[in-house]
Amino acid sequence: MRIVFMGTPEFAVPSLESLLRSGDQVVGVVSQPDRPKGRGHQLVAPPVKLVAERAGIPVMQPLKIRTPEFLQALSDWKPELIAVAAYGRILHTPILRLPPMGCVNVHGSLLPKYRGAAPVQWAVINGETETGITTMLMDEGMDTGPMLLQGALPILPDDTAGTLAPRLAELGGRLLVDTIAQLKAGTLTPTKQDDGRATMAPLLKKEDGLIDWTMSATSLANRVRGLSPWPGAYTFLGDERWNVWKAIPNARAVTNKPGTIVTVDKQSILVATGSGLLDIREIQTANSKRMAVAQFLAGHRVTTGVQLGSPAA
Repeated sequence: MRIVFMGTPEFAVPSLESLLRSGDQVVGVVSQPDRPKGRGHQLVAPPVKLVAERAGIPVMQPLKIRTPEFLQALSDWKPELIAVAAYGRILHTPILRLPPMGCVNVHGSLLPKYRGAAPVQWAVINGETETGITTMLMDEGMDTGPMLLQGALPILPDDTAGTLAPRLAELGGRLLVDTIAQLKAGTLTPTKQDDGRATMAPLLKKEDGLIDWTMSATSLANRVRGLSPWPGAYTFLGDERWNVWKAIPNARAVTNKPGTIVTVDKQSILVATGSGLLDIREIQTANSKRMAVAQFLAGHRVTTGVQLGSPAA
């Protein structure tokens, strides 16, 4: 089968690599344009493009996909199926109708839960203990198409979005190849999603990382995990920004105002929340590296009773 693959970040790489090892022919790859990164703002190619180039597969990186020129170029590849994993743009009807066998998406959740751009992060933020991969036939909606195959994975207590995503990506690659094989064999029946059970996983923004100390300690600990590695959870001590990379909840009842540093010991900084204490174990300040609180306290004086929160006005 002639397949076009559409994907961009590291999450999509195992899906492309699995297709390359399968018996089908990847005739072209579509990825997002190279983006400037780092202090030098040098253009960096997306991971999917690098894999495709190493395999000698032609790559398109259109700035816009809703153009006659792109549709014609895609049509010239004569795809029988388009496989999509974290491409980063919504496909409109002309593209969806182009391949005879449709467009198959690899989505990082157990649909209909967590439709949207950040399913891995929101599953961790919300304290889920299980998530997975769903392959589906794409339609014009946001992850609303008929489901094909699903595979589940546990979310471990110390998982972050960053540690969970690679495991999901590998599962996605395996499931994509199985899905295509069963579609070719005619043994796979699409299943309509139950829209009444749907939840959303909207794109995260930098400001979503600001810690709201009125939330419970458990919710904040999950949020720290789900926001790692990006955008990261952060708070301020005056004008100094603290990035919090690891924290665990402590159920001890407190009457202090949320955001108050209650206890400082050799290994942790305990902060009052809306319910319980957040035990900060790993931290980073401006122009420093991530470090355990024990190391941080060796070079910083932190006193009890001070308030963490938004930056000082």
